[in-house]
Amino acid sequence: MPLSALVPHPPLPLALAGEPAGGFAGWAAGLVDTMGGPGAGLAIALENLFPPLPSEVILPLTGFAAGQGVISLVSALFWTTLGSVSGAVALYWIGAFFGRRRMHALWARLPLVKVSDLERTERWFARHGTKAVFLGRMVPIFRSLISVPAGVERMPMPVFLALTTLGSLVWNSVLVMAGYWLGDRWDLVEGYVGVLSKAVLVLVLVALAAFLAVRLRGRGRAQHRRTS
Repeated sequence: MPLSALVPHPPLPLALAGEPAGGFAGWAAGLVDTMGGPGAGLAIALENLFPPLPSEVILPLTGFAAGQGVISLVSALFWTTLGSVSGAVALYWIGAFFGRRRMHALWARLPLVKVSDLERTERWFARHGTKAVFLGRMVPIFRSLISVPAGVERMPMPVFLALTTLGSLVWNSVLVMAGYWLGDRWDLVEGYVGVLSKAVLVLVLVALAAFLAVRLRGRGRAQHRRTS
């Protein structure tokens, strides 16, 4: 692969039909305008560290820029994947710094949870962590968060890097190529991925509500047995 495909040329203005003028999308477009591929990579790295920043905006917009010749498609995929991996590694080291001992100490202070819950989660991650890291990179919300338990459990860094790179490349390629093909309708991607993100969030909230209901019911029964 020639180096010129990865190193951005002096960026062309993205002042074309379909470019966002303001808001977060405008900020991301400005980064690509100013910095080319590295600007898209920086935006995605920040998205990993701050999940409320939407990859469903940054990635299709980068694909749109590639379709307009602002950057090459190879550069778009390379820099966004590098940004994803960089952000994930930062979160991994946050988890590693926090560590299992601090995690157990914090968990013990939380209401309605047991140490056995955390131990069960750790056993699950030990068995399925590689699949969780790879597939988690393609699930909204969890794509950033999955790096933290990988760090807490000290998943070997080469394994973590390989899984994160592959998973990020799949996710980034789908959204970048969608923006590339849709052209000035790139913003349609945000709507579809936004629906998926909301569905994931609803499932998480339902699961959390069910967990709390079961735990509160169990605590109520235990107190009833002690008083009867």
